[in-house]
Order: sequence, then C-alpha cells, then structure tokens
Amino acid sequence: MARLVAALLVLYAFAVPWQYALDLGEPLGNVARVTGVLLLVVAIPAVLARRRWHSPGLLPALIFLLFLLLSASYLWSIDPLTTLDKIRAYFQVMMIVWIAWEFLETPAQWRQLLRAIVLGSIVLAVLTLLGFTSAAVVAAAEQARFTASGQDPNDVARFLDLVFPIAALLIAEDSNRLFRFLAAAYLPLGLLAVVLTASRGGFVGAVIALVSALVLLARWRPSSAASAALILAALSTLATFLVPAETFARLATIPAQFQALDFNDRFGIWTSGAQAFAHAPWLGYGAGNYSLAAGLATEDTAHNTFMALLVMGGLVAVTLLLVILIAALRSILRARGLTRFAFLGVFLVWIVTASVGSVEENRMTWLLFACCALLPRLARHPAACSGSPAPPAALSAVRSQPFAPPAPESA
Repeated sequence: MARLVAALLVLYAFAVPWQYALDLGEPLGNVARVTGVLLLVVAIPAVLARRRWHSPGLLPALIFLLFLLLSASYLWSIDPLTTLDKIRAYFQVMMIVWIAWEFLETPAQWRQLLRAIVLGSIVLAVLTLLGFTSAAVVAAAEQARFTASGQDPNDVARFLDLVFPIAALLIAEDSNRLFRFLAAAYLPLGLLAVVLTASRGGFVGAVIALVSALVLLARWRPSSAASAALILAALSTLATFLVPAETFARLATIPAQFQALDFNDRFGIWTSGAQAFAHAPWLGYGAGNYSLAAGLATEDTAHNTFMALLVMGGLVAVTLLLVILIAALRSILRARGLTRFAFLGVFLVWIVTASVGSVEENRMTWLLFACCALLPRLARHPAACSGSPAPPAALSAVRSQPFAPPAPESA
C-alpha cells in the first residue's frame, strides 16, 4: 500500500506543472486535482494501517497550523461561503506535505519526485511551444503572450522558473543518463517557454533561477556550466528571430515598471489591501476574501502572497508564513552538497515570484515545501547528496535502506 502511495505521489508531481492544460470538467476538475483525490483516498487507509508513524516535523507542523488558521477564519469571515470554498482548496493543495512526509522513505523515492517535477515541467514547456506554433496563434500577428490552452501565462512562467535549479541538480547528480539528458534539455526549452509567456515577473524569476542553476553546475563541473551558458546564449540569439517583437517589447518594459513602482497596476491593488488590513490587522477578513475586503473586482487577486495572507488572515497568518519560510530555509541549510545549492535557488525564486503573484493556493508551492521538509532526512544519506552520480551498487544499497526516524525537532 505504501508503495502505491509513493507511486501516486510521483504521478501527482508529474501532473502539477501542466495541470490546467487538461481539465475534465465538473465535478472532476483538472488532472492534478483528480490525481490528488486518488492519492488521498489511498493514503488515508495506508497510514491507518501502519504500525509506526513518523514523528511530526517542524515544517509540516507549521503548515498544518497555517491550514487550521485559514480554516478557523470561517468563524469571522465577511463571506463565509467563499471562505468555505477556499478551505477545501487549501486542503487539496496542502495535504501533499503530510503525505510526502509520511510515505517518502528513501532517497531514491525523493529523487523520483524531483524527476517527475522536471518531466511535468518539460510537458508544460512543450505545450507552451505548441501554443505558439499553432496556426491560429501564428495568424494573430499582434499577439504578445503565448501559452498552452487553459494555462495562465504568469503561472506557467512561475512553474518553469522554480524547476531550473532542480533540473541542474539532476544534471549533476542523477545516475540515470536519460534523466540527466532530459534535465539538460529542460534548461533551454524552459527558458524559451518563459520568454513566450511574456511574463515580466516570470522573466525576472527565470534570470535568478538560471543564475542559480549555472552556479550549481559550476560547483559541480565548471566545463558543464560553461557549456550550458553558451547554449543558453545561442538560444537567446535564435529567439530574437523566432519570438514576435511584441513579446520582447512587453519584456522590455520591466525597467520602466520598476522605476514607476507600478508593476502592471499591482501597486494600486496592494494599496487597497493595505487600507483593508488597517481595519482588521490581527485575524483579517477570512480566507478568499481579499478582493471583497479591498473593494476590488471579484476576479482580482492580491498578486502578492504576503499581502494576500495579511488581508485574509491578518498578522497571525503572515507571521506563520514567515516562520514556515524560516523553517524551510533551515531544512535547506541542513541539506548537503549540491542539493543545498539547488533548493536555495528554488527558495529565492519562490520569494521573488510570490512577491508578484498569489501562490498560497498553488499546488507547486506546497509540493516544493514538501521536498524541503524531507531534506534533513536525506542529509543522513551521503550517497544521495554526494554531488556526483552515485555508483549503481551504492544506489541500490541506499534504496534498500529506509530513512532513520527523524528527531522531533527535524523539519
């Protein structure tokens, strides 16, 4: 049963990046939601049948507290029905932290999760490129932003950004040549897809993520970093001939956005949120009620994860989020070798993208936090974090050994 849960976890991680490209309609929803429900249905009886549960870790416990706070906000919500709907959504995206904490027992399983994330991101990048090359899109000469059907350009760019450091880690450490090749192919493919989305925040995040990836590769093998940099430079030159001028024109406004401190009207949205926060500073207005509290249109979002929680859950919620980030950083610093560098890059990219987007209800956010929570366990197995592909004999030995039970303070 536990093996089935681990397999479904991998399938879920694969589906998350491109989830909105395949929607099965109500009541099923997108492919990640369907996979997540199936995962939960299998995980609950599996954990009840276990003789020994893992001790609660600091990071999973803090995330659970944040979920409890957002759920409790139903009691003081200015729109209880919206809050109730958001509680269900938060449960669906946050549950992955608990399931991964309980069922991922070996470094090999953790590595499979990273592979699935990279493979899912490759699918997302390919779908974005297909969206660009479709005849209907090509006919629209003035179109500047491209993505797969059903996907939001900013979400696509965020998903792709977060995976660049993970792909670099697989290039350096994965023992399977096929996955190392696919991870290497993702770097130029993902960058081209990010450019096609014309997401300004996504492009800034991509620059940070790619620098992190190149630094990691340089620490592993400087020649590989130089090769990757040359390939990306060549792709950037080629992209000037392939990508519409309107796309580059939109990306070229990034300096002006910083100078004007407008960020595509986000500053006004944040100002409205700050004014709402002043009237309910401690516990906020209830989950899902940012636009209503700030007097914005229903379809508007906070475009800032910290501001969203500040309005929905007050200072208590934001404090919890900051403590979660500190715990995640603590877990990352306890990792070894290149794994630490990879997830420091992921952490930095998440901070940047969360500052211009509302990602608290994002499956990728909690999937990556689940990976971070497991890093201290992984650090006890040097063969899994050695900085170079493990030899087959050593890898098989690691696979046969479960993680040691974590100490109560581990995260």
